[in-house]
Amino acid sequence: MLKHFFIICSGADTDILQSCSAGEQNKYAGIGATVFFTAIMAFIAASYALYTVFDNPLTSIFFGLIWGLLIFNLDRYMVSTIKKSDSFFKEIIQASPRIVLALIIAIVISKPLELKIFEKEINQVLLEQKNQMTLANKTQLTKQFSPKITRLQNDIENLKNTVNAKEAEVNALYNTYIAEAEGTAGTKLLGKGPVYKEKRDKHDALLSELQVLKAENKAKIIALENDIANHKSNYDTLVENTQPIIDNFDGLMARLEAQGKLPWLPSFFIFLLFLAIETSPIMAKLLSPKGAYDLKLEDEETALKTNVLQDKNQRDTLLKTDYAINNRIYIDLENEKELYTYKRKKARELMQLQADSFYNKQKNIL
Repeated sequence: MLKHFFIICSGADTDILQSCSAGEQNKYAGIGATVFFTAIMAFIAASYALYTVFDNPLTSIFFGLIWGLLIFNLDRYMVSTIKKSDSFFKEIIQASPRIVLALIIAIVISKPLELKIFEKEINQVLLEQKNQMTLANKTQLTKQFSPKITRLQNDIENLKNTVNAKEAEVNALYNTYIAEAEGTAGTKLLGKGPVYKEKRDKHDALLSELQVLKAENKAKIIALENDIANHKSNYDTLVENTQPIIDNFDGLMARLEAQGKLPWLPSFFIFLLFLAIETSPIMAKLLSPKGAYDLKLEDEETALKTNVLQDKNQRDTLLKTDYAINNRIYIDLENEKELYTYKRKKARELMQLQADSFYNKQKNIL
């Protein structure tokens, strides 16, 4: 049962192969087994690759099964269409397009399994990339918000400096009228005279302005600090919202790119392994000697081809003979007076009917 299944996988004609020896049947069973297990490998590889994309086992298995069946059909077709001949060079030319197709299939099959085999190393590369992307993202967002925050901080500093300057001016006036009262400066007269009163009034007026300025600048500073807090909150929100995008940067393309940064030699050997697996059915067919199955298949095909050519030649000869006979018949009829007279009479009647019809039509128009 299993042997018959593998023979079907090889694409061989089971009716012809049943009449061959057991060794010949085992050869094609081996070729069919290679085709079957290559399709199994394609199914596993495609399922894993699709799982990295969809992150859904059922969907991945479904489409992986379709891909495995497609590879099975292609391999079976490639093996079954290679015909053995007496020239190995002709067989190589015949198989060259199939070898190219097998090369492409080997690349497609090997890549997903390389991603699985080197998963830990690829995850390390992806982690480094994610860290770099996180830093780059924060740097970009900082460049976006930093000028605004710096400008607001400068405005706060300017407001504070304005208050400090006004406060220094008030303190200077305070020292001036105190010194006038003590007689250590100004008029140097001890006591609170008119000059003292004038300087005290000036100080008190400036002190009132200072208090108003402090209240106004304090409100402005609070508003600016709220703006700074809002900008910082927006920055934190953007960092929080963009970080999941960076954390999810582990799709198929990202893994392929990360895998490309690893040493190429291990991947190359894995590719060679799958290339050998994929081309093994073709190579087995090319390297195997021309057996009884190939001879019987060639006998049936050449017999059918000969029969078709004979039928075609007979039909061509029959058609050519029929043309010749018809030409001779019409040549003989061309000189027959009775036929000429009959056709002349019918043509005359037809022309009379046409003339009468034309006359009646013109008469009705007038």
